[in-house]
Amino acid sequence: MAFGHNLPIFEFSLGGMTTEFTMLALAAVLGLFQLLIAARTGNSQRGLRWNVGARDEAPPPVSKVAGRLERAFRNFMETFPFFAVAVLLLGSRHNWATVWGTETYLAARVVYLPLYGFGVPALRTLVWLIGTLSILLLFAALFYPAI
Repeated sequence: MAFGHNLPIFEFSLGGMTTEFTMLALAAVLGLFQLLIAARTGNSQRGLRWNVGARDEAPPPVSKVAGRLERAFRNFMETFPFFAVAVLLLGSRHNWATVWGTETYLAARVVYLPLYGFGVPALRTLVWLIGTLSILLLFAALFYPAI
């Protein structure tokens, strides 16, 4: 953690990685966490026979919370590839937009999960929009490095 490179923002990094790669790594950990909790809540309700079966049929219904957690994970998987590509393409490029974009994406995705899990509708959508706009900021930093 440091104030870095004459940027007027707080930068967080782990393991010697840049802030941008730290946020990418933490987002991947968040995705794995979401996978595990979605699978645990849904599969525990569907039963062993369905879990070890071929799953050719539609899955049995689950509770509202389990369904929301599964949808939140699917939503994460819809945005994460774009985030990852943007961060990887940025490479060593580092400025206020890359730091804000990566940190805001991760923060939005962390906040989004409980909002979706608890069924909070409008605020959840606003948080999703913030996360998506942060990806657009990363692509802007990629195509317009002087920002």
